[in-house]
Amino acid sequence: MVKIIQGDRVGRQGKLSTGCSAIIFDETGQKILLTRRTDNGRWCLPGGKMEAGESVVECCAREVVEETGLVVCIEKLIGVYSSPHILLEYADGNRTQIVNHCFLASPIDGALSLSDETTAFGYFSPAEIEAMDLVEHHRERIQDALAEQTAAFIR
Repeated sequence: MVKIIQGDRVGRQGKLSTGCSAIIFDETGQKILLTRRTDNGRWCLPGGKMEAGESVVECCAREVVEETGLVVCIEKLIGVYSSPHILLEYADGNRTQIVNHCFLASPIDGALSLSDETTAFGYFSPAEIEAMDLVEHHRERIQDALAEQTAAFIR
């Protein structure tokens, strides 16, 4: 289970880790794909930690296929998120401040399916997402994607 700790510069209590997340719209461009996490039951964007020897684009594509079954093309960078005020604490006691690269991605192959990391998936409208039990720091990424800003956000 992942616990989210928030506080002034709480990131100092952990190690840095690079990760990626993906914003994937449905065919209408109105709804966003979310997955429900196995470890805590909360909804989130598909994504995860970068592995040594891969680029952020490769990380994002790998995490999406692992968690959703979708093969994606990475379209553009939505933003880089590195808040020093958020710390993730894992069941094994490890604590991490995440540096996340959030990308807009489009499915090019595959089919939506569950994995050992996901218990559900679906496309949801912004109004539906507002009412969901969503991992808090993913809300900002979704809002930034919906802003349709040309330049990437740096937060």
